[in-house]
Amino acid sequence: MLILAFETSAKAASVALTEGGKLLGEVYQNTGLTHSQTLMVMAEDVLRQCGKTAADVRAVAVAAGPGSFTGVRIGVAAAKGFAWGAEIPCYGISTLEAMAESLGVFEGFVCPCMDARRSQVYNALFLAEGGKLTRTAEDRAIALADLKEELINLQKPIFLVGDGANLCYNTLSKDVPNLILPPEHRIHQRAVGVAILAQRLSDAGVAPSGGELTPNYLRLSQAEREKLERENKN
Repeated sequence: MLILAFETSAKAASVALTEGGKLLGEVYQNTGLTHSQTLMVMAEDVLRQCGKTAADVRAVAVAAGPGSFTGVRIGVAAAKGFAWGAEIPCYGISTLEAMAESLGVFEGFVCPCMDARRSQVYNALFLAEGGKLTRTAEDRAIALADLKEELINLQKPIFLVGDGANLCYNTLSKDVPNLILPPEHRIHQRAVGVAILAQRLSDAGVAPSGGELTPNYLRLSQAEREKLERENKN
């Protein structure tokens, strides 16, 4: 099955095309341009370069959060629109799980981290053993101080990924000696991880529609928080 996957949850954006779990092509861009400017152009490019057309795509997948509110919205809207128009399944994938999958670590813990501001990160935790990932913590927004208390007791190497990886390493590495910061090209979000997880869901017989897809922000946006504060004062 040909899957087109989008990743727009942070500053960089990427689009991947896979078939039966095999990566055919991937486009990655971290130029500062808005995802609304680049995403569909990237999708058209990767399809053309792989000798495919939009009509060949049998499913769409997207990193549905957590992440940048604007970035996640753009990716989800693009995936829903593509899926509705083609009447094909649309998979919403955890941004954090896709990051862990993309790293490809086979032994140790994978700790995806995205900067959520206010000394917090969006985070999850996975144990990698024998090439298989097992989730040990759900997607969450967590204070760096609380994350340190969780990680400090882990005995295996802990690989940081995501746009908050450097923040976590610089803040926590003195107290958590098992932290490992992979090379730059391995830590960022990539659409291929989104596609791989979507393929697994498809193999398991899961085929959600675009109408079922909703972003997972984990917490309210700043505008929503300020609105709620104003309402509580009245």
